[in-house]
This record gives sequence, C-alpha cells and structure tokens, in this order.
Amino acid sequence: MSRWKRNVWILFVSQFLVLGAMTMIMPFLPLYLQELGVEGDSQISLWSGVIFGANFLTAFLFSPFWGRLADRHGRKLMVLRSGFGMALVIILTGFATGPWSLLGLRLLNGVVSGFIPASIALVATNTPREHVGYALGTLNSGAVAGAICGPLFGGLMAEAFGFRMIFNLTGFCILLAALVVVFLVKEETKPEPTMVVERSNAVKDFKRVTVRSPMLPLLLVGFLVQFALLGMNPLIPLFVQQLTSGANVALFAGIAASVMGVANMVASPKLGKIGDRKGAHYVLYYSLIGAAVFSIPQAFVQELWQLIALRFMLGLCIGGLLPSVNSLVKTLSPEGMESRTYSFSNSAVYLGNLLGPVTGGAIVALVGTRGLFLFAGIILLLNVAYVKRKVLPVLDRRQRRYEANEVPS
Repeated sequence: MSRWKRNVWILFVSQFLVLGAMTMIMPFLPLYLQELGVEGDSQISLWSGVIFGANFLTAFLFSPFWGRLADRHGRKLMVLRSGFGMALVIILTGFATGPWSLLGLRLLNGVVSGFIPASIALVATNTPREHVGYALGTLNSGAVAGAICGPLFGGLMAEAFGFRMIFNLTGFCILLAALVVVFLVKEETKPEPTMVVERSNAVKDFKRVTVRSPMLPLLLVGFLVQFALLGMNPLIPLFVQQLTSGANVALFAGIAASVMGVANMVASPKLGKIGDRKGAHYVLYYSLIGAAVFSIPQAFVQELWQLIALRFMLGLCIGGLLPSVNSLVKTLSPEGMESRTYSFSNSAVYLGNLLGPVTGGAIVALVGTRGLFLFAGIILLLNVAYVKRKVLPVLDRRQRRYEANEVPS
C-alpha cells in the first residue's frame, strides 16, 4: 500500500476513535450537570448551552495559532499535541466539582483541540493532487462513523459505570488514537527546517490566504453549511416527539440522527472520487442543491418514516459538502501556508457550530420546529446561488489552466 493511502486509513481509524470518544459524552452533559448540583430545567438548559458552545468558542479563537505552528513545525506534531492534550483535559473533566470547573475544562479543551483539522491538513499535504478528494472523503467517513457509534457506546457505559467513568474512557480512547499516530503515521511532506519563516500574525495570514479568489467565498460556504445544518440537530428530538406522540422518542430520535450519519459515511469517499475526476467545486455545488431540496420538505412531513427517509437523502448530500470545501482549500492554499489556510477554514466551521444551535433554538421559539427546516433550506439555497456566482466561474478557469499545464495564478 502506498504511503499516502496508508496514512489515510490509519487516520481514518484514529478519527473514528476521537469522534467516537467525544460523542460518548456530549449527550450526557445535562445529566452530568445534575450530578454536579445544577437544579431546575431552566438552569440545566442554560448551563448545557453554555458548556456545549464553550469548546467551539475557544477552538474558533485558537485554530489560527495552531495552524501557524503547523506550517513551521509540521502537521503530525499538531495532531499529537491535540491528541495528548485533549486526552488529559477530558480525563480531568471526570473530576469536575461543579458547573464552573466543568466550563473551565470545556474552554481548555477547545484551546487544545484540533485533532480532526490537523489530520485533514496532514492528509491533504501528503496525498497526490489527483487523490485528495477521495482521501478527504474517506477521512470524513471515519469521523462520521465515530460520531454515529459514540452515543451508543456512551449510553451503554453510562448505565454500567456512571458518568464520571465515561470521561476516563473517553480520554483513554483519544490517548490510544494519538499513540497510533505516533508509531504508524509518516509525514513525508513537511516544512523545510532551513526555511526562513517571516514574522506574522493572524490578521496578516488571513489577508494573504483570502487574497486568492475564491478562498473567502469558500470560508463563508463552510460557515453557512455548519450554521444551517448543525442548527437542526439538537432540536430533532423535539420534532420526533411531535410526530410520535411522545412514544419511544429517544429511540426514534437516535434513528433519525444515525441514518443521516450512515448516508454521509457511505457517500463521502464516492463523492470525493467524483470530485477528483470532475472537479470538487461541482460536487460542492450539486451537493448544496441536494441538501436544500431534501431539507425544505422536512418541514411538511406528517409521518416519522417520511422524516427518516428525507434525512437519509440529506445525509447523502452532506457527504459531498465539507470534504469538497477541504479539497478546494488545499488547491487554493498559498505554498507553505497550508495549515494556516485550513485553520481559517476550521475557524469558520467552528463559528457555524457555535452559532447554529443558538439560532436554531431562537427560531423554534419564534415559529416552531417546522420553521427550522425552512430556514435551513433557505440558507442552503442562498449558498447555492453564492457558489454559482462566486466560486464556480473562478475554479472553472483554474481547472482549464491546470488541464492545459498552465500554472494557476
């Protein structure tokens, strides 16, 4: 097996472990807060929202800093820094004494996080150009598979060992993933040790990265995709409850979430291969159209099976979104700034992760759960128009120049 492909499959397993571990604990944070002494539905809801978003806030702020270090010292080092750092912080989270200490540890976890983004940057810079889409799609499948399995394993272990033990097991899984990377992943394309690195900061780096068209539109696309789609996820159980009259809500909500993840996992590598042949920008464009088409009808379903079927189709389309954005980010990255470019892309995604659920909750409070699907569909349709106008023409010209063996500007 070629080195780049071996790296992809090793990091596939590592991402499965990391995302599986992280999603073991997320569904149980409200219950853990109760164990820490928080009482009352309103207080639990407030603390849950703050603690959920805290991780994304500090990850959004620190991602460019870690990206700069990766471009100087190597991407593998950043994968290991994040893996060992998160393992330690999450183990300590099992010893939290109250909501404030839990909040502090979640903020710290966001500071040291970045295992997934660093893995993406490592794979993108160590994979031949003609296979980048397939490699990133495969990597995305590993992360999605972990996100699907994590809540199931977490639920079983919570019943058997209690909530605090879950954090120890989660930290051990992330530690195992980091050790796998230490011994098995080889970074062949890394910064030259003799390269002179100019003094810079996040503002200067952002200007250098976004001067290449259409990088700024792509960052906006990544933000809007997460903002529209992640905003739905925490509120799906409420909609399932309406469709099932309150019977077996947890089971059916889990099914509605998992079918989308399974479809995403299956579609990502295949759409990545299509992007390698036809252009990742076309996969992004048509996947956005599909995501909008399958989001809007969810507002009008009357039966649970209709919601599940539409969310499966939505999952197939989502499999072509962020992997395509990541593939295009690699193509447009200035030489020697690949990790910093990915760090800004990841910051945009983190911001969408942070604002999506907050906005989704406000929309549900104003117009009800069905209005959330209409809102997401409208955002995605606006995204389609934006990509058609700002992204496709520029990347079409770049692809024609590349195929004619011309050097892209």
